[in-house]
Amino acid sequence: MIAGGCMEFHVSRQARDRYQFDQALFSLSGNVVFANFHAARLFAQKINQQRDLVHYPEQAVRAGQVNALGLIDEILHYIVGLYRREVRPGVMTQALEALKQSIGDAELDRALVRFAAEFPPLAVYLGQVSLNEYLEGSTEGIPNREVLLEEMIMLWVANRNPACQPFFELFDESRLATETAYRRIMVEIQEFFKEQPPFGPEKQDLITLLRTPAIRVPHSLTGQLEYIREHWAELLGRFLYRLLSSLDLLKEEEKSGFTGPGPTQLPIYDASALAELEVEAFSPDKEWMPRLVLLAKNTYVWLDQLSKKYRRSITRLDQIPDEELADLASWGFSGLWLIGLWERSKASARIKQLCGNPDAIASAYSLYDYTIAADLGGEEAFQNLRERAWRFGIRLASDMVPNHMGIDSPWLVDHPDWFIQVDYSPFPGYTFNGPDLSSNPAVSIHIEDHYFDRTDAAVVFKMYDHRDGRTRYVYHGNDGTSMPWNDTAQLNYLNPQVREAVIQTILAVARRFPIIRFDAAMTLARRHFQRLWFPEPGTGGAIPSRAEHAMTKEEFNAAFPNEFWREVVDRVAQEAPDTLLLAEAFWLMEGYFVRTLGMHRVYNSAFMNMLRNEENAKYRSLIKNTLEFDPEILKRYVNFMNNPDERTAVDQFGKGDKYFGVCTLMATLPGLPMFGHGQLEGYAEKYGMEFRKPLWDEQPDPYLLERHRREISPLLHRRDLFAGVEHFLLYDFYTPEGRVDENVLAYSNGQGNQRALVVVHNRFAETSGWIRMSASFIVKAPGGDRPLVQRTLAEGLGIRDEEGWYTIARDQITGLEHIFSNRELAQNGLFLSLHAYEYHVFLDFYQVQDDSGASYRQLAGALQGRGVPSITEALRELIVQPVLNPFRELANPGYLGYLLEHRVTEPSREIPAGLLPEAATKYTHLLEGACYQLGIQRDVSFLAAEFRASLEAALHLPILGEKYPLPGSRMYASGLRYLSSGLTPPRDQRWPVFLSWLFVRGLGKLVDEEQFAPLSRSWLDEWRLAVALEDTFRGLGYDDFQSARSVELVKLLTEHQNWFSTLGGQPLSKVLSTWLSDDAIRRFLGVNRYQEKLWFNKEAFEELVWWMMLLAVFEALIVPGAGASLLTERVLQGYQIARRLLKAGKASGYLVERLSG
Repeated sequence: MIAGGCMEFHVSRQARDRYQFDQALFSLSGNVVFANFHAARLFAQKINQQRDLVHYPEQAVRAGQVNALGLIDEILHYIVGLYRREVRPGVMTQALEALKQSIGDAELDRALVRFAAEFPPLAVYLGQVSLNEYLEGSTEGIPNREVLLEEMIMLWVANRNPACQPFFELFDESRLATETAYRRIMVEIQEFFKEQPPFGPEKQDLITLLRTPAIRVPHSLTGQLEYIREHWAELLGRFLYRLLSSLDLLKEEEKSGFTGPGPTQLPIYDASALAELEVEAFSPDKEWMPRLVLLAKNTYVWLDQLSKKYRRSITRLDQIPDEELADLASWGFSGLWLIGLWERSKASARIKQLCGNPDAIASAYSLYDYTIAADLGGEEAFQNLRERAWRFGIRLASDMVPNHMGIDSPWLVDHPDWFIQVDYSPFPGYTFNGPDLSSNPAVSIHIEDHYFDRTDAAVVFKMYDHRDGRTRYVYHGNDGTSMPWNDTAQLNYLNPQVREAVIQTILAVARRFPIIRFDAAMTLARRHFQRLWFPEPGTGGAIPSRAEHAMTKEEFNAAFPNEFWREVVDRVAQEAPDTLLLAEAFWLMEGYFVRTLGMHRVYNSAFMNMLRNEENAKYRSLIKNTLEFDPEILKRYVNFMNNPDERTAVDQFGKGDKYFGVCTLMATLPGLPMFGHGQLEGYAEKYGMEFRKPLWDEQPDPYLLERHRREISPLLHRRDLFAGVEHFLLYDFYTPEGRVDENVLAYSNGQGNQRALVVVHNRFAETSGWIRMSASFIVKAPGGDRPLVQRTLAEGLGIRDEEGWYTIARDQITGLEHIFSNRELAQNGLFLSLHAYEYHVFLDFYQVQDDSGASYRQLAGALQGRGVPSITEALRELIVQPVLNPFRELANPGYLGYLLEHRVTEPSREIPAGLLPEAATKYTHLLEGACYQLGIQRDVSFLAAEFRASLEAALHLPILGEKYPLPGSRMYASGLRYLSSGLTPPRDQRWPVFLSWLFVRGLGKLVDEEQFAPLSRSWLDEWRLAVALEDTFRGLGYDDFQSARSVELVKLLTEHQNWFSTLGGQPLSKVLSTWLSDDAIRRFLGVNRYQEKLWFNKEAFEELVWWMMLLAVFEALIVPGAGASLLTERVLQGYQIARRLLKAGKASGYLVERLSG
């Protein structure tokens, strides 16, 4: 029977006695009645208390299943009632008459009496009426014999439903079947109804119709309800909403625990499917907003780290050093998100401490009130920090948590009706016997006991109000994807007072913070607030126990008429217009939040998740979908590699090229880049919202910091190039096989006439291909048209498609410049070969027209896309290739090593026969190249022969004393030892400098055989020989400083190679004044002013003196036809000058004025 519109089913006397069910659960007919889902939970609890669920957990009964049993039974009763009203009004009377004819009055009565005894009506069970009295009576005008026959049919149908197997003890038919004519009655009933008019969508007899759901979906009560919903919808009428709510209850129970969010979904913008997106209502940006780069800091943890960094106590906001703010600005950060500024819930801290974390503070998202925390210095300290940060161009950002408050917040104590609640515990198994967490004597607050041993996660907490004696069960904040937030209380946004109170709080915060991040903002969008808390029948199941609070869309919209966030945006625009509103929103609502609700920025979690997992095709599809729907959405994404709720960036992306490739994307895609706490430093610890300080002792990674500074920071300082979408184009990367490599993200962007091209290969693989054509994007045309268009790479970069024009760009990542043919870019695009996780950011594009000598064409052909430190320098190098190439044949690490290996260190040793001729040939090529460069013709054989002789003399320097002896002269011997000491370990590294000087010293003789030294010195720079020498010295293992100093020494020696001829006979003061007047010598000596005095470097002076003696001796050694007497004399003279110079240097105290005086 239908019991007042409530779900019901029959339960045997034996089961009722065993489980001691509450009598209030039974209707007058004796059937179980579930007026609400709470009643079903009480019924299930009674059964579970009698079962051994420790050893047999699979025997647990769920309220949703019990509720489904009752609903199916009630619907079947309803179908019988419809049949009686619409098809055959007296059918049950006729059925009883037919049974009397077939089995007899006595057998029929005995079966009905036994059925009523086994499944007694409430009055019979309580002994208020006898069985006979009941049989002779009626219920709501229907004879009770007919009522019992209908219930018997339902019992028989239930026992043939396999999905009811777990509950058979509740409606066991075995005694009826063996001790009465029950089976025969049911056979006769089936035959009777086969002769009656059919009913239902398939025109079946009534008994077959009642059995059809169990036949079609035999093993699932959920499936049977779904079948009824799909096939009997026209019959259900008022049952439809209740059926949908029951399905929601089943969804709640079948949800696989608190598992958190699933895979990142790919938004597909389809205006026909998402009607809300038809409304375009973007909030305009203020001028500073597009350039914002945000850095997140967990406030308490950061203060602890700053204390260690600056070696002083820093616990308040006003104690954060200016040096730190200046450093943040130097990285390119213009926004600082301080997590956890507000006064936090004391109850939250106590819960965490009771759960085993004695050092925990409250969660940053369980708020006591929106006032700056007192232990951070309060409002005064915050104002101090805000003003100082602004001096460095940094705006402060704050969190707001509008979804909920802390469970001990004054909001709850003063306005308990502002929160979602019920008057009873929604689950009978909940207990609330733990400590009182309230700090206000007006109320007591208890969270559910199983939180403390982590065996359950209750959806409510208990609040007892001492002022009126009322007990409330208030729901915790919950987004339906993870465990309820057990230190929070959920605000009820159906209450207009709540909406207005929150808006006023937001406005107050906006007047202090130019950037506000709204935590879990998507939970307050109307569609999701209803889905979570007041689900439309058939859409629930997200939060346990909320299905029973279902509302139709019309009912919900009447209570919550407008989108809360649209009201917030409009009010803030009026009252605090210079505020950027940033929404943490997921669930495919990103576009809706910025395009329709008007948030300035919205989280783009797909960036982190997809690029970490290298779901590159999906991420490119996300960008394409956005461009084809509304590119403006793209510039409003917040891109991040981690956030406070996720693993750290280095944990997800590592510290290598993959990390920096994705970081480059974050720094250069449209939108707002957001860096996590510790991301630059490479910290691996994820800081909980309850942390006061880090648990791990981590130090900043110098490599990571340096690479961020070199590669990423310059991009952040140029966010104006990347933030917008007006010039943004996404390109396909076509491999030589003609397929698109989805692992390559390539796009161009810019501002004004400036352009940038970014290419990132986010895969551990090699690839190559062409970038030429952009993906489609919509253009918003006048009149509402939205055509899809494409652009070529040349169009995207603003490149003119003309022969003889070339484009030059610098790669920010490598620091190298590249040159590309405009015609090649326009016709074929840009070809790139990319290693695993390789990335490039091409900036500073400019175009040049080739000269009459086709210099740029030659350079582009020579480089073939390779980068060089400077195109201008490379072009100069190209021009001097005729002399530079043969010079490199001489001055390269390999050939220098070969020459040094064959120095004559013993009189018996000889130079290999082919060495000198080969060297002369190489030098001849150099001289010929120089002639070509100079545009002259000259016989160079004499200079080549001179070089050969000079090289031979140089290689014999180690045995100079043996070759030119002067017995009996101690001064000569000392001079040779002094000279030799500079060419033997540990000073034998001077040899490469000496040989390099030998290669260039005589080049000027091609033009002037007398004044050749200045020319030779000048050509070192003009012909880029100095650059080639610096590369050579690096190839020999010299560091950058040593290489540069060695080149400067070659230049100095070349300039002053004939010094002895002009100054050897002059007074020492003349020699020193001449040298000190030369800028190159002053730089070599390190002349510097300190405390108003000029000083020079002792070691540099001693080295200069040695080199000058070597030049003097070598000059005599290579004079054609000179004998031993000239050499010995030069050694003696040179050594005497050297000794006097060294003595003068020492006496001067290395002061220039004393030396020159």
